[in-house]
Amino acid sequence: MTRLLTSFCIPFICIAPIETLQADCVVLLHGLARQPGSMKSMQEALVEEGYSVVNIGYKSRSKAIEELAPEAIESSYEQCPEDESVHFVTHSMGGILLRYYLEQEDLSRLGRVVMLAPPNQGSEVVDGIGWLPGFDLFNGPAGDQLGTDENSIPLSLGPIEFELGIIAGTKTVNPILSQFLENPNDGKVSVEQTKVEGMDDHIEVPHSHTFMMRASLVIEQSINFIQHGEFSQE
Repeated sequence: MTRLLTSFCIPFICIAPIETLQADCVVLLHGLARQPGSMKSMQEALVEEGYSVVNIGYKSRSKAIEELAPEAIESSYEQCPEDESVHFVTHSMGGILLRYYLEQEDLSRLGRVVMLAPPNQGSEVVDGIGWLPGFDLFNGPAGDQLGTDENSIPLSLGPIEFELGIIAGTKTVNPILSQFLENPNDGKVSVEQTKVEGMDDHIEVPHSHTFMMRASLVIEQSINFIQHGEFSQE
């Protein structure tokens, strides 16, 4: 959110400059096999703060990350007003799409980025169950690219070169999948695997991978990072 100094004038007198707020735009990117509705609570909170919000849907199970990234990023970025900085809040694979895109292209109005539970170092869950019948059907080509093997897209990406805050979950509702992960984890990604070189801030919250984007604490911390470039330590 950009602060502008404006003055108010009437005949023969001008009142001293006062601060007004010009809202920025925030793009929300959901994760694998999710829909824009999963980010609705985040969207509503950001709107209340005065931001323009673009909460897009993309067919996360239909294509590989190389194809999904430009489609999702460009279509959402173009919907933001041209005079506004563009921040991102991503969930899970949404963060990998953004990282992949930014290694190929530049977003001139890019602001700050918050990633919720991103598999920045891949996820051993994909390694452990990717061979099971039905995995490809449910997760699509992109799902196969989120592991830690030679096909891993996250592990092929370089350090971060933009302002980034990461929120990692420490609560799991899926103990079976958690067996593949280092503790603490959120049932899909371990806390350690969310980290990436170049990030500006990182916090842990007691929420699961699947539902963390709806939690009031996560929403509050996301807004705090967008506004201040750091998470609240209170």
